[in-house]
Amino acid sequence: MKPLESNNFCLELEKRVKNTINDYELINDGDKVAVALSGGKDSVLVLHILNKLCRESDINFELLAITIDEGIKGYRENGIKSARKNASQLGVDYYELSLEDELGLTIDRASKFYKTACIPCGVFRRYLLNRTAYQLGSDKLATGHNLDDEVQSFLMSFARADVRRFSKFGPKQDRIHPKMVPRIKPLWIIPEKEVGKWAILQKVDVHLAECPYAHKSLRSRLKNYLNNLEENKPGTKMKMLDFFKKSIQVDKGEVKLYECQICGEPSSAVICKACEISDIIKKKY
Repeated sequence: MKPLESNNFCLELEKRVKNTINDYELINDGDKVAVALSGGKDSVLVLHILNKLCRESDINFELLAITIDEGIKGYRENGIKSARKNASQLGVDYYELSLEDELGLTIDRASKFYKTACIPCGVFRRYLLNRTAYQLGSDKLATGHNLDDEVQSFLMSFARADVRRFSKFGPKQDRIHPKMVPRIKPLWIIPEKEVGKWAILQKVDVHLAECPYAHKSLRSRLKNYLNNLEENKPGTKMKMLDFFKKSIQVDKGEVKLYECQICGEPSSAVICKACEISDIIKKKY
């Protein structure tokens, strides 16, 4: 790709992300926005675009980054290095936590008791990201979920008939509990392939390796299936997203949440999933 074409591609991608932010009012004046920064291409793109938006747009908001070290040896270290480097280069306030320090366990340890480590990993990451964002006074938590992630998540929930998760579909979530920081997804309509292309063209330091536990998950199998569909018929993923937007009526009525009896964090049960899983692992380990 020629330099001019490369530059045009990156500018066009950034424009589409900014349009999503504006169209869905993901960020408002006075917001404090925390970016869930893994060091991977998606979260790094979100950090760079929000930092640029913070400096150049009419929206006046504060930006910070949160990184979680899940404890996956031989893999997580490189992502954390990328996260630190990008936050430092952009001058963004950076906060780093580890599962071991905060909860007394690691995903390497937890993986011994689950068919796929993605189950405890997802629970613990969401738990610490939300808790930390709330403690830091954040109004929004920006994640790197892209078009591929969104389609995969929706199909997984659909296949499991887990209609409760449909409420998480879309680029923006409402605040359903004082301690729950609403999530926003600036990359909602951006294909994963284009995010990778942006990172390479911009020569940004990102961690591109895949998690060693990912291949065991349903998401990984579904990802490969959708990629094959997309290759044979380009535009399939976007059409799926459009279908979900038009056809699925998500009930965003009142959701009953408790505060966990152990840690005090918001939960759909009297004991939150993070405390429940943590207790199981510590008893078995």
